[in-house]
Amino acid sequence: MIHKEGRVSVLTTLFVFAVIICIIFLSFGFRIIPIILAVALLVLFCFIAFFFRDPHREVAPCSAKDILSSADGKVVIIKEVEENEFLRERTIQVSVFMSVFNVHINYYPIGGRVIYSNYHIGKYLLAWHPKSSEKNERTSVAIQTESGAKILIRQIAGYVARRIVCYAKQNDLVSTGEQMGFIKFGSRVDFFLPLDSEILVKEGDKVKACQTVIARLK
Repeated sequence: MIHKEGRVSVLTTLFVFAVIICIIFLSFGFRIIPIILAVALLVLFCFIAFFFRDPHREVAPCSAKDILSSADGKVVIIKEVEENEFLRERTIQVSVFMSVFNVHINYYPIGGRVIYSNYHIGKYLLAWHPKSSEKNERTSVAIQTESGAKILIRQIAGYVARRIVCYAKQNDLVSTGEQMGFIKFGSRVDFFLPLDSEILVKEGDKVKACQTVIARLK
């Protein structure tokens, strides 16, 4: 199934590639080079359709204090930082990098109320660059859980990714595993968690959205 954020892109690509393939064959006939070009375009189309896939994703059994990963990918950063945009306190940052081969839907990692949502225009540094969390195009969403804990999730556009979609609106009541947004073509998601959170992953771990528990609130 194609995600709603990719349907226009996929249909547009299909139409453009179909026209190009028709022009190639009408101009040069069914020869080796035209056939190779046509196959290359079909492979590229399949990759674009694959990128925008929307697989059914079950939410793993978890407690109300478990923080699930919002994204498929690889843990690239775990460190203590000052979160200065909204929480304005020391937090533990956990960052998950998504390659172009990962599903790029982002999900809410825990249930609660959205208390902050803000989009920032920015640069397009490589997603693993130390300053990308502060300098790149990004959307920040803060959630307050039923227990009163506050966490912040930040969608970050990378060097290839040039568009972030975020569905979060202030005062929304959200559930664990509900779709939060989509980032197109390679990017990163940062989590800013309370200092006393129990971190259950380490750098280099592969994580899966809605399945991997990355941390547990006290």
